[in-house]
Amino acid sequence: MNALRASKATTSASRALFAVRAASTSVGASPIRSSTSAVPLANVEAQWSGLSAEEQVEVHRELEELQKRDWKTLSIDEKKAAYFVAFGPHGPRTPVVPEGQTMKVITGTLALIGVATAVYGVIRSYGGAMPKTFTKEYQEAMNERAKEQKMNPITGISSEGYKGTGFVVSK
Repeated sequence: MNALRASKATTSASRALFAVRAASTSVGASPIRSSTSAVPLANVEAQWSGLSAEEQVEVHRELEELQKRDWKTLSIDEKKAAYFVAFGPHGPRTPVVPEGQTMKVITGTLALIGVATAVYGVIRSYGGAMPKTFTKEYQEAMNERAKEQKMNPITGISSEGYKGTGFVVSK
């Protein structure tokens, strides 16, 4: 029974806190503007790369001051500027590969693969016949010779119950 009374008291306290918060905020407040800023916050995304380091620091400080206040009083432009300055593609978050480079990388990679294939084909065309040691008959003869010489008698081709192919790797 005491637990039920405690939960009702907690619920009524949270409702009272919500009512105080709702009454203290004003929805129709005008956006806060700083007259010291030389850069309007409405278009920070487009202007950021052209700003000097001092102006960027000034905009950053102004946005820090704006963010200390109630977020409901900030305009959409101020919220967008705050997000861009905090998480935008500048500084350490600048993309490593600029736009348009992906196609160049893919084209260059395919060209190099094509050149490598052509070089391989030319070398193969001028190459001689396969050595006689690559024939299946020669490799089987190497197996017989290894068995005659009792090569690797513990785990290899001369061991009892050996089931491997030995030296035969040709098809």
